[in-house]
Amino acid sequence: MSRGPISRRGFLGSTAALAGTALAGCSGGSASSDDTIQLGVLEDRSGNFALVGDPKHKASMLAIEEINNDGGIDGKQIEVFDPDPQSDNQRYQELTRRAINQENVDALWAGYSSATREAIRPIIDREDQLYFYTTQYEGGVCDHNVFAVGPTARQQLGSVLPYLVEEYGPKIYTIAADYNFGQLSADWVKVLANENGAEVIGEEFIPLSNSQFGSTINRIQEADPDFVMSMLVGANHTSFYEQKASAGLDVPIGTSTAMAQGYEHLRLDPPAMANIYAGVNYMEEIPTNRNTSEGGFVDRYYEMFPDAPYLNEEAENNYFSIYMYKKAVEQAGTTEMEAVKEALETGITYEAPEAPDGESIAIDGATHHVDHHMWVMRADENHNVEAVDDRVIPETFLSETVGCDLTQEDEETQYTPQDFYEEAG
Repeated sequence: MSRGPISRRGFLGSTAALAGTALAGCSGGSASSDDTIQLGVLEDRSGNFALVGDPKHKASMLAIEEINNDGGIDGKQIEVFDPDPQSDNQRYQELTRRAINQENVDALWAGYSSATREAIRPIIDREDQLYFYTTQYEGGVCDHNVFAVGPTARQQLGSVLPYLVEEYGPKIYTIAADYNFGQLSADWVKVLANENGAEVIGEEFIPLSNSQFGSTINRIQEADPDFVMSMLVGANHTSFYEQKASAGLDVPIGTSTAMAQGYEHLRLDPPAMANIYAGVNYMEEIPTNRNTSEGGFVDRYYEMFPDAPYLNEEAENNYFSIYMYKKAVEQAGTTEMEAVKEALETGITYEAPEAPDGESIAIDGATHHVDHHMWVMRADENHNVEAVDDRVIPETFLSETVGCDLTQEDEETQYTPQDFYEEAG
């Protein structure tokens, strides 16, 4: 299998070490040795993404503690380099360089937003660094160094949109954040609407700075859709749900961004999230034995972090992907990154909390994505959450539409639906 040039980390190490001295105040561990494995965990514990990033860091620490207490990986204890990137992309780039060239991490978990991923991906690819991106995202990244283990828009929207078409009808109004993630997700709504005999009758892109939704709510009421698809993100956009409830807008809303990440159903007063349907691979409330039984994932998380406010979707993705890394290293018999990537590409599986008894989730070796067990979760007028549908949804855009096969050819590309679907153009 061709894997491109040999890593340049040794050549660049001395230069990066000098640059890294500016970050001397960050916490960190020693470089890995024969007896240890060094993992980098760069997740936001402060700044704009702290609400969603802090659970990712906590769940990573839970997985690492469990693995170390159980004897480590092939007998080696895990050490962690985990300074807080503070939701700042420039700091992410500096810390990524330090993690690779100074801390010599064997694998790296980093970043919440797609903007962060794209800010550090050139560094990742230049250094051939094994990198796990765990946030749910718009999809389309075909990159031999990147394992994008969160669900894609096609998996999330592809679970909730067909359910709402069947339950409520074919007329859809889309509201989405006005940047790359929201625009591509809105394109996926059009593609999925076409595949499910539905129609997008209205579409709005909302700037991230916008927190007033009176005009948008009026236009939705005038359009009278059967349901709304919402890909709003961030603190300002959260106010939409409170304002639509105050305005008496009771149309069902499907989403890939609300509840599972920022636990709006717990943070907002009822009935702001009434009749919200989230397409997710994980929420704290999903009814699997691995998740909610005594001694299950939720219990172990709160035993380690009793003051944590919520166990979110990305936290589970960090947790299971560290266990998948462990299995890959033990299968490869080494932490050498190309060998570990090849082991991951054999289709490493894990009995993740999202999967019911008797099922596991698996990495698709060709695309470096995960065939997730997806859930449709509904909040009622009191913000109680229940599962109304669930099924396995493989990642098919890269594998079937694009033809991405990283076991055969190296790539560092992000594909978009506009490249392949007329309705997304």
